[in-house]
Amino acid sequence: MTGNTEKYSENKMDDKVDAGLKRPGKDQGKNPMKALGRLIRYILKEYKLACITVVVSILISALAILSISMFMQKLIDVYIEPMMKQSSPDYGPLAHRMLGLGLILVLGIICAYAYNRIMVNVTQGTMKRLRVQLFERMESLPISFFDTHAHGDIMSVYTNDVDTLRQVISQSMPQLINSSITFISTLIAMIVLDIPLTVLSVVMVLIMIKATSSLGAKSGRYFMKQQQDLGKVNGYIEEMMSGQKVVKVFCHEGKAYDDFCKLNRSLQDSAYKANMIANITMPVNANLGNISYVLCAVLGGVLAVNGWSGLTIGTLVAFLTLNKGFTMPVTQISQQINAIVMAAAGADRVFTMTDEKPEEDEGYVELVNAKKDADGNLTETEERTGLWAWRHRHETGEVTYRELTGEVEFENVDFGYNPDKIVLHDINMYAKPGQKIAFVGSTGAGKTTITNLINRFYDIQDGKIRYDNINIGKIRKPDLRRSLGIVLQDTHLFTGTVMDNIRYGKLDATDEECIKAAKLANAHDFIKRLPDGYNTVLTGDGSNLSQGQRQLLAIARAAVADPPALILDEATSSIDTRTEAMVSKGMDALMEGRTSFVIAHRLSTVKDADCIMVMEQGRIIERGTHDQLIDMKGRYYQLYTGKKAVAGQA
Repeated sequence: MTGNTEKYSENKMDDKVDAGLKRPGKDQGKNPMKALGRLIRYILKEYKLACITVVVSILISALAILSISMFMQKLIDVYIEPMMKQSSPDYGPLAHRMLGLGLILVLGIICAYAYNRIMVNVTQGTMKRLRVQLFERMESLPISFFDTHAHGDIMSVYTNDVDTLRQVISQSMPQLINSSITFISTLIAMIVLDIPLTVLSVVMVLIMIKATSSLGAKSGRYFMKQQQDLGKVNGYIEEMMSGQKVVKVFCHEGKAYDDFCKLNRSLQDSAYKANMIANITMPVNANLGNISYVLCAVLGGVLAVNGWSGLTIGTLVAFLTLNKGFTMPVTQISQQINAIVMAAAGADRVFTMTDEKPEEDEGYVELVNAKKDADGNLTETEERTGLWAWRHRHETGEVTYRELTGEVEFENVDFGYNPDKIVLHDINMYAKPGQKIAFVGSTGAGKTTITNLINRFYDIQDGKIRYDNINIGKIRKPDLRRSLGIVLQDTHLFTGTVMDNIRYGKLDATDEECIKAAKLANAHDFIKRLPDGYNTVLTGDGSNLSQGQRQLLAIARAAVADPPALILDEATSSIDTRTEAMVSKGMDALMEGRTSFVIAHRLSTVKDADCIMVMEQGRIIERGTHDQLIDMKGRYYQLYTGKKAVAGQA
């Protein structure tokens, strides 16, 4: 688990990475345009009607603009030239035609406004759905995912990568559709007007497309790297913010600054190369478009002056206007290359995370509230009775209930974060209902790992773990974890009031239950001294509280849950000796009648344990009560007294 202080001589992170877990960006970028296509399908799934309306509106808007270009020919050849030859020209037909053209333009403006307004709704709705889907998938991922992925990089997916999709959905996609419609309709109109000039225009456009394709491919690689480098920078900043005290204690500001500058330079380099190439694409295409215009003007002028191919002045003017409209879509697309490539990179990272394999759960045994009838048989009930039972649905359809007593058994358990590097070897142990089991040993011995296996944060390689004589693989993970109250060594508090943080252990707990739990954990007194008592707002992981106070709130959070079984991972590590004595009384009351697993470095806190397991290098080397282990004068004796038993001494 993240924050676990039980580190092995071989780094856990390396073990997990070696096991094949994927870091962000490792296998990304192979086909970003495929991710963009997936984004389009994602949008159409929810906004099909809106997208159809947008396409129709763009079509009408594009045709309205095209009508202006086509009108230029008639304006010169049908109206202006004949009227110049008349002594008293009649402007009526021209006025009527101009009025009709005006109405078409108004319709085009309305349609342009409509599709832009619709795309705002589509864009924001899509981004909202993606963020929800990302969070939903994140909540379903195993603990190992967060052990092997930088939290800042994950945050970058929510913010930077999702935000890259905003411009491409709201602007680039409509622009591409508009450009495509304009391109096709203009090509048809050009063919109608003059074929030789159309051929020349098509050749120039092919050159522009080739230039855009070559430059876009080069910039795309750098945009992918830019998004990855941005994630690294965000991850490093988050790490430095959370570890700022450590940086200052060891006077490593200079080293932190140098490392940041290195990452920032890498981001600058990839961003510079990506934008440099992308930014020259538009000017290249714009100038190629100007060359096309000039060549058509020269060739058309020659054809019109000499009367070849039936080209008139009006037709030439109209064609040159269409030529601008023909090359403009390619130029417009090149302007969007930057946003499209960035969106492709962002979409790739977003969908990579949404495609992460969720935590597997093949369990079918469920935890339910129960009560006993007059004959002592268990029956399921909705209200909380303090009696828990496992509901087991058999293949035959029969449903049986087994009382949750808290009996835990490990049988020949082997485990490694990497299957090739086993860190727990042949673990055999049992805990009878209501017993207090303590784990002691050197740092890195595997104490916390055992409790992580009980929760099924990780699955074992060999052996069996039984809970109330049920293989924990058959128990649904949420129900298994609901049966276990946990107090971690690293306390995490959430933004909200003190009352909210205590209630996190049981969301439907009343204020009275939360206060009772706080009193049990000996947290009530210091809470009352806070500015607003239980309504004091905590921020920044409870940074305005001492480590000991935060630990007391974590204990209160576990207490209000009133779980059938408890896991205490150095629950009193941050509390002074006097407070520890008082908290221990409360914890003893909480643990009464419950199976409890206690990890402790202060051996004085586990003297009363029913069984103490002494671990070294992933093995249980001693077990027994405090007195039994002292009499053995082995490893426990050495840890407790600080002395080494004399060889041969009883």
